[in-house]
Amino acid sequence: MNNKKGKLKNAAIKLAVQAIHLYDEMHGKMFFKNQMAKSATSIGANIHEADYAESHDDFVHKLKIALKECHEFEFWMHIVSTSYPELSELASKLRREAGDIRYMLISSIKTLNASGNEK
Repeated sequence: MNNKKGKLKNAAIKLAVQAIHLYDEMHGKMFFKNQMAKSATSIGANIHEADYAESHDDFVHKLKIALKECHEFEFWMHIVSTSYPELSELASKLRREAGDIRYMLISSIKTLNASGNEK
């Protein structure tokens, strides 16, 4: 899981940084921008927080929270694509990257649930 976890962490950090740059490019709609930014940064924060989980179940739970945030971020990227045509290409790229992270999270959660091992 370590190499997989490192790849997952790096992908989440990259996504958060790119989302912050996207945030800076967007005009107006503060509520919308804030929701997008919170979901983007929460993915990596929850993956990072999982390192200090109190138990195997807590570890899996934190990854599940990251999964939910990832799914939410994909929703916001769909909204950005339709609301900001000039940012549509970047939003679509970030949506695909979030989808990749989501699949990695699903795989990790399935593996952890099947193994029942500690972190």
